[in-house]
Amino acid sequence: MATRNPNSNPSATGAYELDTEPGSTQPTVFAPGEDKLSEHELRALSPQEMIWRHRSVTGLSEALIMMVDDELLNIEMTQAFLGEAGYKHFIETQDPEQAIPMMRKSLPGVLLLDLSMPKVSGLDILAMMRDDAALRHVPVIVLTSSIDPQIKLKALSLGAMDFLSKPVDPSELGLRIRNTLAANAYRDFLGHHDALTGLANKLRYRKAAAEVLMQAAANGVEGAFLHIGVDSLGRINDALGRTVGDQLLQRIAKRLASCVQTEAHGELSSDQHNPTLYRFDGDEFAVIVPYMEGIHSAAAFINRLLEEATVSFHRSGAPEVFVTCSVGVSVFPADGKDVDVLMRNAGLALRHAKQAGPHRYEFFSPRFNEQALSRLDLGAELRHAIGRDEIELVYQPRIELATGRLVAAQAILRWKHGSGRVIEGDALMDLAGTTEMDMILTEWVFEQVHKHSRNWKAAGLQPVPVGVKASLAHIRARDLAHLVEGAISSGIDPRFLSLEMQQFAAPESLAPRDAAALAALRRKGVRLSLDRFGSSGSVAQLRRLAVDEIMIDASFSRDLDKDASVQAMLLGMGDLARRLRLTCVACGVDNAQQGAFLKKNGWDQAQGLAFGEPLSGIHFAARWLARNGKPARAAG
Repeated sequence: MATRNPNSNPSATGAYELDTEPGSTQPTVFAPGEDKLSEHELRALSPQEMIWRHRSVTGLSEALIMMVDDELLNIEMTQAFLGEAGYKHFIETQDPEQAIPMMRKSLPGVLLLDLSMPKVSGLDILAMMRDDAALRHVPVIVLTSSIDPQIKLKALSLGAMDFLSKPVDPSELGLRIRNTLAANAYRDFLGHHDALTGLANKLRYRKAAAEVLMQAAANGVEGAFLHIGVDSLGRINDALGRTVGDQLLQRIAKRLASCVQTEAHGELSSDQHNPTLYRFDGDEFAVIVPYMEGIHSAAAFINRLLEEATVSFHRSGAPEVFVTCSVGVSVFPADGKDVDVLMRNAGLALRHAKQAGPHRYEFFSPRFNEQALSRLDLGAELRHAIGRDEIELVYQPRIELATGRLVAAQAILRWKHGSGRVIEGDALMDLAGTTEMDMILTEWVFEQVHKHSRNWKAAGLQPVPVGVKASLAHIRARDLAHLVEGAISSGIDPRFLSLEMQQFAAPESLAPRDAAALAALRRKGVRLSLDRFGSSGSVAQLRRLAVDEIMIDASFSRDLDKDASVQAMLLGMGDLARRLRLTCVACGVDNAQQGAFLKKNGWDQAQGLAFGEPLSGIHFAARWLARNGKPARAAG
């Protein structure tokens, strides 16, 4: 190993006299004649030049380079070279026993490591680094005069990234350091950024959130986490392909980034942080607002985000599509002081915003958490409810208003929970969808309908068409059609079966296989209904989706007595149905006055509590099918 000449004075002369190993005329670190690079060569190796040529790599000159070598001369020459090459931060030790503690105190960007050292060898240091979670990913360039291939293999197996034999060419060392730092920086970039949008990812979000919360607690200020979700992105992916969906996310990311950047150093910034944007997950983004003076100060910013995130696109041969976003907000410290709690609460608020309708924002409320826990408990119990005979199928009559006669029945799922709580209809189907029980329950409904219709026929009663509700929020239309085909194969007459579809995707979002499956059911005689028309069902769906009837959302009947505009809308929807030659059913008709208004205005059919409570199969048969066609009398 080289030693420093005790008679030399590097601080005075700026140069070093190099001793050589016995029998050698070459220095142990740098090759002769290569200990100083030309100005042009130094510029080529400088971090500034590398940043210009590798724009994804920033701050290489700020990287901390550490060297462990028991020869001071080797350390000083390397430090001088790296300083000339533009690297600003260098630490070193001649004591290998101090290497690990020094790295734990100041994590280096790259470690230059000699292997042949007393007491603790370079191989020992590599082994200790591999066993340390914080140090195992530090890139190591080994510098050694050993020519033993087994030693080189051992060093590489212990995690060394690169290997240079002494004497080292300065140009080669500079290139190896540059490439190592660049590769490490790129790996770090990939680990902390979203590949699709280039935004900082969930990992960076979590780290930044922890820093913001710590400083906010120290300063006694409040801020917010905003979770931004794209409305109905899944439908766009299904209809137009994931490529279009990805392009849409990229456009939204750019618009959100522009909006967030305008808030830098504004009223939503703290002394240490500005509002920052992240790609959180799937169709979600997140923004950290590090400081705000009350909820009202963030409301205007949230509205700007909603407006900026509204984009439209047009595909040849298809109508223009507008895409919106919704926002969920959790405020710290009021809604939590922990990163995970605040992130969860913002996610709950976003979910409630989306449930209330697109293009909305919602601040977190403790009741959201209570509802989520309740749904979690209920979802777990729902899986056992069928086996416990807690689920039953009841039937609600549908009445022809002109004659008062029964024309059909609607099958309604009802769960009598052990606590005495009753969950039924749409609420139960929504719960089933979130617990992946929707397919199982829908299949069970068909089995019960088949059993009851057989019993009615065996008793000499004339069955009526039965409507089965089906939410397409979590079931593909083709899978639903497969269940219906199975029910028909088991003996259900398709002429007495109606499929009441709700939460239906837009017609242009319906895959060809799904559309073909529904059309095949209709050809077999199954009636197709567009349920909750005026809410989740729309006029646009009627343009392309062939159905036999529309079922008006119950909210219209509930508000019929209170709002003249609702009356006008109901009459308009009834007229639309007649012009399209569709059966029109008013749902949620709960009193005689509502029924009288609809009958007076020529409405077709209605169902609701005005005609009696939903009944079990046997009681429905006794109450309605045994009437021999006699008109019904509205309650009330």
